[in-house]
Amino acid sequence: MTEQPIAKLQMSTKIPNWNDLRIFLEVARAGTLSGAAAKLRVDHSTISRRIAHLESVIDAPVFERDHQGFHITAKGRELLAHVETMESGALAIGESLSGTSRIPSGPVRIATMEGIASLYLSRKFVGFKDLYPLIQIELVTSTQLVHVSQREADIFLSFFPSEGKGLEVEPVGAFPLHLYASESYLSRHGIPESMHELSQHQFVSYVDDLIQLNTVRWLEEAIKNPHVVFHSSSMIAQLFAAAEGGGIVMLPAFSNAERFGLRPVLLDAFEVKRTIWMTVHRERCFMPRIKAVQKFLKDILARDFPLPPGIRGS
Repeated sequence: MTEQPIAKLQMSTKIPNWNDLRIFLEVARAGTLSGAAAKLRVDHSTISRRIAHLESVIDAPVFERDHQGFHITAKGRELLAHVETMESGALAIGESLSGTSRIPSGPVRIATMEGIASLYLSRKFVGFKDLYPLIQIELVTSTQLVHVSQREADIFLSFFPSEGKGLEVEPVGAFPLHLYASESYLSRHGIPESMHELSQHQFVSYVDDLIQLNTVRWLEEAIKNPHVVFHSSSMIAQLFAAAEGGGIVMLPAFSNAERFGLRPVLLDAFEVKRTIWMTVHRERCFMPRIKAVQKFLKDILARDFPLPPGIRGS
């Protein structure tokens, strides 16, 4: 009596093909056919056919299409969580079978802001290569939130805590910010001796309406209504403008601005700090190459820019 319903269940159950799921995963991350096609090195028609087949198998749409691209549906998000778990398991099996579970190897993508990537991390990772020659570092700069949950990066370093399901988020360092000016600027305008005198000086800062992260509004935090004469959305452009005498600039300590001919101004007159947060997807934390990069980042930040009392990472 029990065999009939079991047989009926088996006939009605449809299991998605892994190739369809893999393409679904890349389209979900890229948001466009062209992005997924470039990543997978297949043509658009193959991707469209695979997505249509997947939707037929599960009897539900996984994307809504419009002129801007593919937008994942509620059913698609539900499926995505399962597929990402499958992907993590497959990666773990691959590392175990290849022996890389004991020797960290493979690519690790770190996403962060332009300033800390270019002025601090890029030189630190030169030494990392001596420790882990089989790990390939991909350092990506972005002014926006990077979605670790969508695998846009393996590790995200930011000046704010990320939010999302399945994420490990922790503070790993805290850097101070200082005012800097070139000798040429100070010789023309004088060295300010107090915060009050700064009202007579010129500044270099961000383009206000292009600021995408409020955490970089650090100049406003220290000085009320600074007279900004040069604006740029790039921290590095601000640094070089100030180095040429364009004005006083506020920069993070990790910029090591002194090597570009800048000197601190009113070093002890105020205190502005930012915490550095590390975000990693929980299912990737176990991977040896991810763990190795995490540990390296935590170690250098704890040494160079330790967290203040009361803020602790793991």
